[in-house]
Amino acid sequence: MVDTIKVSAKSRSTSVAGAIAGVIREHKHAEVQAIGAGAVNQAVKAIAIARGYLERDGLDIACIPTFVEVDVSGEERTAVKLLVDVTRTFPPKPETPREEAPVPPPAESTSK
Repeated sequence: MVDTIKVSAKSRSTSVAGAIAGVIREHKHAEVQAIGAGAVNQAVKAIAIARGYLERDGLDIACIPTFVEVDVSGEERTAVKLLVDVTRTFPPKPETPREEAPVPPPAESTSK
């Protein structure tokens, strides 16, 4: 069983993306849960970022959103659960070297 990754509105999307990518690499499936619009926003951004991380490993993912009822401090709340699965594999993309920006020539001095 895979632990659910819980996201809040204050979660850093890149950190959540790293967690999602790690779980996907190990289990080929992840569950992400968020309560509230801000948390759902961070979760969706994290999944998009994780997709880029996993592309380097030759994995493509998709997510299916569902509603679930969860207990938060004795109160029932509706959460969005995002089920993330590997949909296909392909040869890993090689790291492409970053091109260096050309260095401009020194500016000519206009003072005399």
